[in-house]
Amino acid sequence: MPNTDDLRLDVATGIGQGRREHQEDAIIADFTIGGEIGLAVLGDGMGGHAAGDVASRIAVTEVFSELKLRSDDPDRFIRYAPGILREATRGANGSIAAHVRSHAATTGMGTTLVALAVARDRLFWLSVGDSPLFLFRDGQLHQINEDHSLAPQIDHMMRLGLLSADEARRHPDRNCLTSALTGAEIHQIDCPDRPIGLAVGDIIVAASDGLDSIERERLRALLVQYRRRTSAEIANALFCELETLGDPEQDNVCFSVIRVVARGGQPAVAPHHPVPAERPHKRAALSLLHLRQGGAFRALPLAARFLMTLGRRTQ
Repeated sequence: MPNTDDLRLDVATGIGQGRREHQEDAIIADFTIGGEIGLAVLGDGMGGHAAGDVASRIAVTEVFSELKLRSDDPDRFIRYAPGILREATRGANGSIAAHVRSHAATTGMGTTLVALAVARDRLFWLSVGDSPLFLFRDGQLHQINEDHSLAPQIDHMMRLGLLSADEARRHPDRNCLTSALTGAEIHQIDCPDRPIGLAVGDIIVAASDGLDSIERERLRALLVQYRRRTSAEIANALFCELETLGDPEQDNVCFSVIRVVARGGQPAVAPHHPVPAERPHKRAALSLLHLRQGGAFRALPLAARFLMTLGRRTQ
């Protein structure tokens, strides 16, 4: 197995509005040239006109800024990473509380949060809410964080035969969160004290729950199919799959795809740009690819397409 110095990261980040009226997802990813620590932070806002977009931007900006500041000393960051992640989250929650106190119209806003730091060959992470964090390894897809919503309980009722699969999937309370950053007490924070050791071939996908339109087995199959391709091509494949599904209630979606590759094993960057079928609505999205190769990161644009139409926010 390659040692730490032989590992390289290939990272792509994408965001799309789906069929919602407002973009309430926010994401920041940074894998800087020569850096030892890469960061990705995302949030899925809730509250609609009560400023879910503001909540997600506050949380993502505050957490990212704190992690970036604290990562200037990699050895210290690695030693105290779980505590740093928790402190950054509590600080962001305090900023949301301050905003709500100053802007009464935003009472009720909140956001999920996934924050991760890839430090050398280790993955540190924290999550609040129902935004999934996946690890694809050896052909298997694992959600490594908990789902802080009523979905697990509803799925349990389905397994007991109390609900049909369709009733469980369409249950009106499925997306009700049991924990979120709202400025009040955070009921659940998922943040392990020990990091996950990374190896060549691993793929990390951090996403908002808009990616859940793709069934887990299909997501696994896509990662199997594209596991030896660039993260940019994986990102394009995910956007294409969402377009193909054409969910009329498609939620906002954002994600980061992080591939762990060996030195000299990175394929040439030649992302496939999908040619979606003609539709009467607009498609647009922005994404950024950060590719670490030969000991340094270099940034390249990724043209990713996604549906952007008006829709009704259900959360």
